[in-house]
Amino acid sequence: MASPQFHKFLELLQRNRPLTDEVKVDSMRRNLDKVGGKFPEGVTGIADEVGGVPGEWIMAPGADQGAVLLYFHGGGYVAGSVASHRNLLGHLAQAVGCRIFAAEYSLAPEFPHPAPVNDATAAYRSLVDQGYSPSRMAVAGDSAGGGLAMATLLALKEDKDPLPAAAVLISPLTDCEGTGESMTTKASVDPMITPGSLKNIMALFLGPDGDPKDPLASPLLGDLAGLPPVLIQVGESEVLVDDSTRLAAKITEAGGEAELEIWPEMVHVWHGSAGFVPESDQAIARIGEWLKPKLSVS
Repeated sequence: MASPQFHKFLELLQRNRPLTDEVKVDSMRRNLDKVGGKFPEGVTGIADEVGGVPGEWIMAPGADQGAVLLYFHGGGYVAGSVASHRNLLGHLAQAVGCRIFAAEYSLAPEFPHPAPVNDATAAYRSLVDQGYSPSRMAVAGDSAGGGLAMATLLALKEDKDPLPAAAVLISPLTDCEGTGESMTTKASVDPMITPGSLKNIMALFLGPDGDPKDPLASPLLGDLAGLPPVLIQVGESEVLVDDSTRLAAKITEAGGEAELEIWPEMVHVWHGSAGFVPESDQAIARIGEWLKPKLSVS
């Protein structure tokens, strides 16, 4: 059974559950940034630009300077920033023990697909050019950022770039068309995403000429062979849960390593409540436990 702290958090989400499928981008951006919180004590952030992509270096005390986690925030490709993820990123920096570069990639509708994946690959390649070894690099992200992390792997593989050592996906969006069964079966229990709102957001992300079947938009449809190990964490109560289960199955079928964790009762990107909800702390600690050996971080 979930903790009392989680149930308090869930009650808050349910009170603020979207009443319509309408998407107001400006409001979405403001509201996400408001709830992003702040870094835990001791964690620092330094604004920078990597490969022409703005973002922030985030480090906890004693961070291994030779390993890098390239992180992509969620927000449906239309919202989100470092500010909207400050609490999550700070706790993740503590758990993983390496440098994190949180990329503020281009957002739709001003910059529709493929702008985000172009930014993501540019940032990754710049880090490699700066001397970071792919064997000590990982990509990660939540929600749309989790899908972007997967799309980045596919784009790098297609261009024969050296791949990072691992990827971590939190509640990833991997199917722009929303064809998973959970889009229906979990619609009544997901307090954050409705099938209709997702459809409207994806229309903004793809733009008038975008193809939802493009693997760099819907990485579930890509060639998933030859990728590094992937850890996927998703909540049981998410409409996107089948974006994770199907992705993990396809990676495994392609001969890869996908570790899928479906957390009972949890909701979309519950990690954002780290420091307040025990299950959020536990999930982030698990990411650190899984990722550290992949990056040779002690």
